Amino acid sequence: MNSRLKQTTVVRQAVARLEIARLTGLAGAPLIALAVLVNLVIGLLPIAYVVSSSLVLGKVPAATSAGLDSPAYRTLIMAFLITTVVSITEMLVAPLQELAGQLIARRVDGRVSDALMAAATATPGIGPLEDPRLVEDLRTAARELETWAFSPGEACAGLFALLARYTKLAGYAVLVGVVLSWWASAGLVVAVLLLRYGQRGGLRKFAQVRFDLDDEERRNDYLRDLATDAVAAKEMRVFGLLDHFRDRWHREYMEWLKPVWAARRRIYLWPFLWILAWGLAVSGVVFALTGVAAADPAGGFTLTTFVMVMQAAIFALRLGEFYPEADLHTAIGMHAHEAVRRFVDGIRSYGSEAPPGAAPARPAPVSTIHFDRVSFHYPGEQRMIFEELDLTIAIGRCTALVGMNGAGKTTLVKLLARLYEPTAGTIRVDGVDIRSMPLAQWRARLGVTFQEFARYEVSVADNVGFGAAGHLEDRDGIRAAIDSVGLRELIDALPEGMDTPLARHLAGGADLSGGQWQRIALARALFGLRHGASILVLDEPTASLDVRAEAGFFQQFTSLTEGATTLLISHRFSTVRQADQIVVLADGRVAEQGSHDELMTEDGVYAHLFRLQADRFADERRTDAETVRTPA
Repeated sequence: MNSRLKQTTVVRQAVARLEIARLTGLAGAPLIALAVLVNLVIGLLPIAYVVSSSLVLGKVPAATSAGLDSPAYRTLIMAFLITTVVSITEMLVAPLQELAGQLIARRVDGRVSDALMAAATATPGIGPLEDPRLVEDLRTAARELETWAFSPGEACAGLFALLARYTKLAGYAVLVGVVLSWWASAGLVVAVLLLRYGQRGGLRKFAQVRFDLDDEERRNDYLRDLATDAVAAKEMRVFGLLDHFRDRWHREYMEWLKPVWAARRRIYLWPFLWILAWGLAVSGVVFALTGVAAADPAGGFTLTTFVMVMQAAIFALRLGEFYPEADLHTAIGMHAHEAVRRFVDGIRSYGSEAPPGAAPARPAPVSTIHFDRVSFHYPGEQRMIFEELDLTIAIGRCTALVGMNGAGKTTLVKLLARLYEPTAGTIRVDGVDIRSMPLAQWRARLGVTFQEFARYEVSVADNVGFGAAGHLEDRDGIRAAIDSVGLRELIDALPEGMDTPLARHLAGGADLSGGQWQRIALARALFGLRHGASILVLDEPTASLDVRAEAGFFQQFTSLTEGATTLLISHRFSTVRQADQIVVLADGRVAEQGSHDELMTEDGVYAHLFRLQADRFADERRTDAETVRTPA
């Protein structure tokens, strides 16, 4: 069992090294050739130094006896100059090793980052970006690629650095073998490789322990970030939670740390005792053989050969140490690349967008949007959001969607925008499956304000203009959209008006309140309506607005959306009652539909929910009135 496990480990290591070697191809042939050359030189120069410095020490007695003008002294000076040149050359070349490694690392990481971004944007929908497993792989890969600590590129650079180290080992082994004994040379190599196995194998095993504890480490990171988060800081101080979270963080941290300590003892303590014993035994044998050879007058062992063997043996044994330029990089760096590979493979399982021009262009909708027996559940989940949903949305009219939380209102918007595809059934426009239309053309017809809208750290103008990104130069249209949501005075008061960046950390930047940001999102959708969008989707468009702002917006709603097909999602029944058609979703199907008056007459789910909300608002108004009449 153990032998089979070791064989599997060896195979896995070999595959990992081959994968790193394959990745180095991304750096390009010239850079690879430079790295190989530099690391070979870095590996060979110490061998030359051992030989030349041994010659210097070996020539000293003869040169001292012969005097300054003797050939022996001139030979000593020549050997000394060669040693000096070798030493200086090594110092000059060493920075080139770092430079070549960094160039390779940055180029490989750049290519891997490009592949990661290409994969993340390859699918027409957002399923992969909402898949917890793939999101975690994406975060892992992005973190290492951004910090450059243990990235795939660093693993490639580390592989070249190993070339220099093992070139040194080979050179020292050859010196010991030629001068002393090939058996002694082999013993040194085995001792070094055992030490390396302990170091490199220990790092690999220890890294795996850390990876296995990722969930615990993420929990620690969450508690640490929570304790320093400005938003959470308010509640933690008001509710007296600081001691509670400090104690919990300490407890969670120790639960993570104890297995790490145990693994470190298991991996590094006992294995290194017998590895060290072997290394000491081999060292003793080599040094003893060297001493015996040096003491034998007939053995032809000179001071030069003695110093050469001793230096080569000592330097070779030192190669059993930890390599800071390579070990962690090659042991951990591929973890990020494996995350990239898992993410890319996961992306492929979601499919990809049809190539541009694969589907014929379709005219704008003129009749209906029909959800024809549409069923849907999110990937990896069993709960059905819709089951054979049959819903018709009239073109050119306002349809409102209402229902309890979890009824699928926002999911319906995602399906309409083809951010997800139905599990079964078809969405048709004028009888045509929307999947038969070019995706970009279909989405260009949609102006959407999502419930969780984006807050771009760019200028006000760009934030609004992104609703029709091909028309960012339409400054008048952007200003008209801003005016339509009542933000003109606010934007004009900003330092650079519409060109003010909406982020405080940017030079000249500013931030907005939640309600003001929601108006920006509304303006973005309206700007898209100005430039070709004919279907306006508003998902909780006034959730962050106060009552007055909401009333002001809906007073202009009809004129702003004239001629458009509007799909309105809101929990506020005072808003949805203005719609031409109201659809009540429940249990994955249409429970009721009709105008406000029709649904109130039916006295069903909608009527019940409407009255509950109306009574609540009436109670709030009475309470406010009594507060005004009764001084505090």
